[in-house]
Amino acid sequence: MFYKTSVAKFVKNYTKISYYSHKRFSNINKFSREITQKKERGAAQAMLYSLGLTKDDMNKAQVAVASMWYSGNPCNSKLNIYSDAISSSIKRNDKMIPMQFNTIGVSDGISMGTPGMRYSLPSRELIADSIETVVNAQHYDGVICVPGCDKNLPGSLMGILRLNRPSLIVYGGSMKSTEYKESKLDIVSAFESYGKYTSGKISEDERLDIIQNSCDKGCGSCSGLYTANTMAVCLETLGMMLPNSSSSSPGTIEKSKECMDTGNVIQNLLEKDIKPSDILTKQSFLNAITVTYAFGGSTNAVIHLLACANSAGIHLTLDDFQNLNHIPVILNMKPHGEYVMYDLSKIGGTARVTKYLIQKGLLDGSCLTVTGNSLWDNVKNCEDMEFSNQDLVFPLETPFKNDGHIKILKGNLSPNGCLSKIYKKEKVFKGKACVFDNENDMVKALSNNEIQKDSFVIIRYQGESIGCPEMLTPTSALIGHFGTENAPPLATDGRFSGGSHGILIAHLPDAYKKESLTRVIKNNDEIEINLSTNEINLLVNNEEINKRLNETPQKELNVDGYLRKFSKLCGTFQDGYIT
Repeated sequence: MFYKTSVAKFVKNYTKISYYSHKRFSNINKFSREITQKKERGAAQAMLYSLGLTKDDMNKAQVAVASMWYSGNPCNSKLNIYSDAISSSIKRNDKMIPMQFNTIGVSDGISMGTPGMRYSLPSRELIADSIETVVNAQHYDGVICVPGCDKNLPGSLMGILRLNRPSLIVYGGSMKSTEYKESKLDIVSAFESYGKYTSGKISEDERLDIIQNSCDKGCGSCSGLYTANTMAVCLETLGMMLPNSSSSSPGTIEKSKECMDTGNVIQNLLEKDIKPSDILTKQSFLNAITVTYAFGGSTNAVIHLLACANSAGIHLTLDDFQNLNHIPVILNMKPHGEYVMYDLSKIGGTARVTKYLIQKGLLDGSCLTVTGNSLWDNVKNCEDMEFSNQDLVFPLETPFKNDGHIKILKGNLSPNGCLSKIYKKEKVFKGKACVFDNENDMVKALSNNEIQKDSFVIIRYQGESIGCPEMLTPTSALIGHFGTENAPPLATDGRFSGGSHGILIAHLPDAYKKESLTRVIKNNDEIEINLSTNEINLLVNNEEINKRLNETPQKELNVDGYLRKFSKLCGTFQDGYIT
């Protein structure tokens, strides 16, 4: 259903905001004063004096600035600069002290296709754990998170939600696309170059040229509507970011201004005691799902929004995603389109699109945000969307794609629901199973021309038991090898990158689980996807299926360290793999 902003909703929300505007606290240090004010906490105070704090500073609020900085990838390599700028903004207000710390990160683009990618999704939990741990242990009064790469964003929000104290998020922003031989390149171009090379479409020299020119020499996250940018748009729509935080690029005046504004924003949140639980509601999550569809965002938004809602104590299900599947894709952005987030910033950014979606009744504009104002108030002064002078944002009447690109599929292969991402008009896809127990074997088979157009590729033993790695390497190789129109379907018990495109099915039941049909699929079995009934079925009779389940030995799980812990604590796709 569409969500029209009613007068009644506005009145209710304005009443709430007005209440906050008069509910001022003389003490905004409600947590830190436990260690800064009490005489029995002298040792804690001594350590703070050692840092250079003064007696007057002991009366100030302490605000955590949690950066995901590390030097190992362009998504995160400059976040320390933003963390420093945010800290300076906090200091200028003279009522707060910034306390900076870092969390961990995993670079998906670097670890993709390797065993290291198993740590990508689990890193989300570690990020949330570290933010919760530091802020609770140190008694910080508020939190500002500075994420870059994709797991950073939901991890930040999950940590903030567990704490439920005044908080906001500042996104590091994404890089520009690059120009090479009259083509726009980005990280997915580098992944697809291998498939083009194996099919003979490009030479080794051309492959090297592509990978050397795919990423901008500046900084920022992957440029298209991949997971980082998708989650940034979602978090801005949820109300946890300032307007256009998701679309403003690194090194721009807009991003610098955002960092400089954070001091005033967090002080306002502290004084009015506006917490994430005041901002996030079921309706705000439905707004986030809506923009995921409208923007053509990453499939990973499903698991991350489910996990964030779980952390917020809000009941969100796969049905909520399926019920909004009618919302068309209106953005012509990579991986399915032409443009990147930097291009969107030049025509008004996320905020301008948000205004358009509110005006059209797709978003509820009355939801509260970190500004202390409603989502509508944040964007109402943006220019109205114009379509005659640009082809990045399409009108709802003639959208880029008529319905949602993400569907929840059930059927005998996934009774509780799996996830599809398909940008094709056809409603039925059928093929003969070509089964692999790891992605390296699949990529090798592709290079040997063992996969055909009528194949239905299965990559299993990639589920939550081993960390649920992304399959961007094989999906990109298929697209590069066969082309977008001819690439065969690929299904996995793992997950897909925001950069993956084609006919894709993720989050089949984990093949390591005894009851999973994924583990008993055989080569040449027929598999069918029906988008009219939203089903994926193994076309094998029940008698044969039961025989295979009983007779096929269960593969032994062999993980250690943190992955072993994650495999024991991790939930299912249906709850976002939350631990």
